[in-house]
Amino acid sequence: MTEPFRSILVYLDGSESSVTAAMAAIALAKRLSATLTAMYVINTQALNDLVKARIFVDVEEIEFRQDLEGDAERYLRHVRKLGQQKNIEVQTVKLEGSVHTLVRNYLRDNNIDLLVLGGISQIHSRRDELMSETDRMMRTAPCPVLIVRDDEKIWDMFEEMPDAVVGGIV
Repeated sequence: MTEPFRSILVYLDGSESSVTAAMAAIALAKRLSATLTAMYVINTQALNDLVKARIFVDVEEIEFRQDLEGDAERYLRHVRKLGQQKNIEVQTVKLEGSVHTLVRNYLRDNNIDLLVLGGISQIHSRRDELMSETDRMMRTAPCPVLIVRDDEKIWDMFEEMPDAVVGGIV
């Protein structure tokens, strides 16, 4: 019997819950012998909205974009290291644009079997719900979606997984 999930994508958004989702995705990939990709999308649509609303001037936009790119690199590097720690190769993808659209297209174009997301933040209004990228990804994904909750349980599970053996030393 083939495994139901051969290809997993975990979405990172710079939150602790997305790192926890990555830890769960690493555990799943190891258990299912699946490939794992971590994706970070720099939300240029939101950035452009801030510029149009004159919240940012041009110089601030450039600095903020550089900060976002740095964050993306750090989170992707961190998840790649978490994977190495558990002997799982994590491919990384960094994109720029509309988050839910890019994620949906990547899932479809790369035949991803499972999307893993961190817990959904508190929604205080209908506007928050409509603007939530996580909610949009969950609703528009062309594959099953796993929402990871219970951070403490996931962290414990991850820590209990055996580490990779390097040169005969754990």
